[in-house]
Amino acid sequence: MSPSPAPPLITWQKLTVLPAAVLAVLLATWLWFRQATLDQISEHALADGQVSKALWQHVELTAISTFLVLVIAIPLGVLLTRGAFRKATPVAMALADAGRATPAIGVLALSAIWLGAGIRAALLGMIVYAVLPVLSNTVAGLRANDPALLEAARGIGMSPLGVLGRVELPLAVPLILAGVRTALVLNVGTATLATFVGGGGLGDLITTGITTQRMPVLILGSALTAVLALLVDWLASVAELMFRPRGLEARGS
Repeated sequence: MSPSPAPPLITWQKLTVLPAAVLAVLLATWLWFRQATLDQISEHALADGQVSKALWQHVELTAISTFLVLVIAIPLGVLLTRGAFRKATPVAMALADAGRATPAIGVLALSAIWLGAGIRAALLGMIVYAVLPVLSNTVAGLRANDPALLEAARGIGMSPLGVLGRVELPLAVPLILAGVRTALVLNVGTATLATFVGGGGLGDLITTGITTQRMPVLILGSALTAVLALLVDWLASVAELMFRPRGLEARGS
């Protein structure tokens, strides 16, 4: 497996673009709704807190699936760079790649066949679809560490766990966080399809707008999905900048 390319360095100046995009989407949606006429079907689809419920379900699906991806992918990536487990790396990466190669709706459908329709099936499908970027970037980040630096850490008496926790993982943080950022954005998009397996989310509004041919419902669901994707990308970018090792700051300026 060839190592992943180093992620582009992020500066605070670049982070101003995403909030501006979020505000632009929100403003455009608000202006459109001001002149839109809502009939009874549209009002019923958007009434009784259904919008906030769908938005919360979407956030919940994204947060839980991403957390579980981190719990699975980072420890597995560490394990696949240790001793005899290195031989299993091609197999593990091939399995993770197979999940990404399958269309997201197909992964969700297979999950629903196995677990039945509902949130569990949606979460499993989202995890399978998003595990590859975090896993591959964890492995690539740990493999990219300078062997001489690791040997020096061992030479001053650090234990293997000490070298991993105080040297290897901190140096691999930029690549790992880039993978987490990718997984977050993937999960926001995949959560939109969770409606097809009974998982809820903003996909409920989008499908309702399509099936009833009500443009206000469709546009609201789509706009909220876009805003959420931009927002989580911005938050992940902030985390990527904050947790980046200090030695990389000069390169980002």
